[in-house]
Amino acid sequence: MTLLWWHWLVLGLLFCVAEVATAGGFFIIFFGAGALSVGGLAALGLAGPVWMQLLLFSVFSFASLLLVRSRLTKAMQREPERRDIDTLVGEVGTVSDDLAPGAVGRVEVRGTVWSARNATASVLTAGLRCRVVRVEGLRLDIEPEGVNS
Repeated sequence: MTLLWWHWLVLGLLFCVAEVATAGGFFIIFFGAGALSVGGLAALGLAGPVWMQLLLFSVFSFASLLLVRSRLTKAMQREPERRDIDTLVGEVGTVSDDLAPGAVGRVEVRGTVWSARNATASVLTAGLRCRVVRVEGLRLDIEPEGVNS
């Protein structure tokens, strides 16, 4: 069996295309890099017989996988996007409904009506100014504006 240099290049390109086509975590591309490396060496006449080419392919592939993958995945990870909803903590709003302690009702903050939970042990009456103390999903935990948390 004879493997020509262009066989390695085609195999390397197929591995690279497979990496792009799959939702993997950067595994296949390193085998593509190994095959492209062996293809380059074979084109220069430095790869040797088939058994040596297969050995070089294995070494290049696994070495690049071990040495580069962690850095590549770390570089490709985006920082989690900061949600604007989290900036509502500390904002002042107006209670739309009377809220018993722990009850859920409505509050207007920044001109928008939100679902809100009374986080205090006292009743919050409609029209009372309140402060957002916590955001949980789309629900705000509120307390009267003058209370220090």
